[in-house]
Amino acid sequence: MTLRKAQKSDASSLAAISLEVWIGTYLKHGVSAFFADYALSEFTAPKSEKHLADPDQFILVSENDKGIDGFIRVSSGSTAPVSGFSHVEISTFYVQPRHHGKGVGKALLAAALERCRELGATSVWLTTNAENAPAISFYLRQGFEHVGETYFRIENEGYLNNVYSRSLE
Repeated sequence: MTLRKAQKSDASSLAAISLEVWIGTYLKHGVSAFFADYALSEFTAPKSEKHLADPDQFILVSENDKGIDGFIRVSSGSTAPVSGFSHVEISTFYVQPRHHGKGVGKALLAAALERCRELGATSVWLTTNAENAPAISFYLRQGFEHVGETYFRIENEGYLNNVYSRSLE
């Protein structure tokens, strides 16, 4: 496993991993047009390229000898959905399911936390679907604390998300 800063040429791989992980995590009972339309419009190479070009976004990838198997995106200047937290967010954190348990997530997170410290953050926050038990368990084991709730929105629909924060001091 090699960690490196994402490049423009990684955009389609980031989009593909995002589709794979998001659909596999959240659409467990079938894929409706509502969710398919959202996923196919949201997880695209052009949107990944936009993130890669934004100086407030830092994207780190994990790469094995076959290609990218996970990535993490740190966003600076984000407003937390609960008050009193930093403006540095782990906004995306996806690892292909077949690479879970191999240290990919821990390595990406450790490097991302170091990036947050470099940005001068004293804490970092993230959100995850309240029903995503594996992710919640991972974050708690990595020292994050549940600090609130918010809703992820697609059109007029809201989905409960938990907010987690971790001190970097």
